[in-house]
Amino acid sequence: MPLTIINRHYPPNPGITGESAWDLARYLIDQHGIEVVVVHIDRTYDGGGAIRQPVGETHAVQTIYQGKNGLLRLLAGFLDGFSLIRKALRVGRGPLLVMTSPPMLPFWASLLLRKTPYWLWSMDLFPEGFAAEGKVSPTNALYRWVIRQTYRRAPQRLIALGPRQAAHVLAKYGQTIPTIQLPCGVLMHQERDPAPPAWRTPNDGLIYLGYAGNVGQAHSAAFLQSVIRHLDPTRFRLVLALYGTKAEQVWAVADGREGVIRVPNIPRSQLHFLDVQLVSLLPEWTHIAVPSKAVSAIGSGSPILFYGDPDSDSYVLLQEATFLIDARQDIDQGVKAFLSEVTADQLSERKQAAQQVALRLQQMVRDAYAAIASLAG
Repeated sequence: MPLTIINRHYPPNPGITGESAWDLARYLIDQHGIEVVVVHIDRTYDGGGAIRQPVGETHAVQTIYQGKNGLLRLLAGFLDGFSLIRKALRVGRGPLLVMTSPPMLPFWASLLLRKTPYWLWSMDLFPEGFAAEGKVSPTNALYRWVIRQTYRRAPQRLIALGPRQAAHVLAKYGQTIPTIQLPCGVLMHQERDPAPPAWRTPNDGLIYLGYAGNVGQAHSAAFLQSVIRHLDPTRFRLVLALYGTKAEQVWAVADGREGVIRVPNIPRSQLHFLDVQLVSLLPEWTHIAVPSKAVSAIGSGSPILFYGDPDSDSYVLLQEATFLIDARQDIDQGVKAFLSEVTADQLSERKQAAQQVALRLQQMVRDAYAAIASLAG
């Protein structure tokens, strides 16, 4: 039986949700001979993922707008969700695996797939994300109506990023749904460059912190700014490769600071040269987003310094290899305590733990893929 995946992004587009869809599609095709169809939007995306060649049978849907205007992008995303579901119904190939990008895709799935079985693969959750970033009040009548419609018709299966997000989504539907946990950001084979990059000086006795990737609405610029302000250049180096809506706020504090190294990007093959990778998730985004960056960092062999809610899957799944700064407490106090108290022995212990956690995450992915294959096959 074929399986149709519906998502905004798909390779060669480098978005992380498209990479995740590609990885699952490749597994189902290569390992089980399952026919995979992908319905996606024909557009580009300024993502930080790898450029891959698509697998499976693809159907691209045109979008009405690809510019930077926020309101027009919001309108285009709303209409894109409708177009994707309509296209998938016309293609009509097996059960539909609906992801959560563009933001209103689950809304359209609930509205239009009344007689068609579908599964939901939850990445970032919307419309909740609009309320989390302050674009709409949670008490707004239209928002509440959209929420009701989004969770009105439950999928036959739920694929969630972790146990806490799964519980959050199930509570929204108000019923039990067979659930598979599939962390995002796991690589089965992490390539590692043998030679240190230009930003890493071997045997200098310093601790290298790093942040590589998006500083978007769900992330804390204040956390990174605090690390920069309290950084002791006699003990640390901070390597930054940033993009996203809040990146300029961070650069405004970072530029000219001793101990801060600015680079255009950090390839995944170089992440293991970072002693600690920084990850943040604002409390209002807990369960709505689960940063793949945290999982990718652990997979590279680095522990993480996580600023967020301890009930987040980023901490629940990775806590053995995580230094936590509780986002419900003062940022500066937490940052200063970590920077002044962290030791080489603690880093060594967390690095060893990261290797074990990475193996556990890989097994979770294998189990999730096998479960999806058994349902689709």
